[in-house]
Amino acid sequence: MLELWLTKNQVEIMSKFFSLLSESQIIEVFDIFKKANPEPKSELNYTNPYTLLVAVALSAQTTDKSVNKATESLFKIADTPEKMVALGEEKLISYIKSIGLYKNKAKHVIEMSKMLISDFGSKVPDNREDLEKLPGVGRKTANVVLNVIFNKPTMPVDTHLLRISPKIGLAEGKTPLEVEKSLLKRIPPQYLEHAHHWLILHGRYICTARNPKCEECPINHICAKNSPLA
Repeated sequence: MLELWLTKNQVEIMSKFFSLLSESQIIEVFDIFKKANPEPKSELNYTNPYTLLVAVALSAQTTDKSVNKATESLFKIADTPEKMVALGEEKLISYIKSIGLYKNKAKHVIEMSKMLISDFGSKVPDNREDLEKLPGVGRKTANVVLNVIFNKPTMPVDTHLLRISPKIGLAEGKTPLEVEKSLLKRIPPQYLEHAHHWLILHGRYICTARNPKCEECPINHICAKNSPLA
C-alpha cells in the first residue's frame, strides 16, 4: 500500500470544496461497487494470518506489487513466526531489499515474530490493543488484519481513502483518523466488511491522483466533485 501522504493544505482544500453525499447517495455508491465486485480481496498475497500481517507491515511506502514480488520466495520458507525468527534479520533483508525501508522493516518483522511467539502463542491477535503492541504495527495495519482475517468492520485509511473519501463526498476530515471515524459513522453497516477494499481499488485504478478516469467512473453521476457546488 503506497503511503504518499497528502499535505495538510491539500486535504483542507478538498474538505472545503467537496460536499457530503446523502445517505441514499452513499447507499447507491456502494450498491454500484458491490454489483461490480461482490467479494473484493486484498491485492497483497498471503497464505495465513501471519503472512498477511507481515505483508501489510512490509507494504508501508511501497506498492502491493513490490511486496508480492519480495514475499513470493520469502513465504515459501518463512510462513510462521518460528520460521521467520530462525531465518534471522540478515537473511530476511536479502529477500526484501527491493522494497523501501527494508532494514527497519526487517528489524520490526523479526521483533514482531518474537513477540508473537512469547506473548501470543504464535497466533495473530484478534483485537486492536494487542495488535498495536507488536513492533511495526500501527492503527492502519491493525485495521487491515482485523478486517481481512477476522471480518471486523474496520476502516483502514491509506493515501487512497484519505484522498478520495472527501472528494467523492463520503466522509469529512483532514487526518486518517478523522476520515476513518467519518466513514465508519456514515457508511451503512451492511457495506462495512468490504468498504475499504472497494474504495482502495477505486482510488488505485479509477479515481487516481493524477489524471483520474472520470469518464470510466461508475459513480461519476453521484460524486460530490461533479456537483454544482464543487
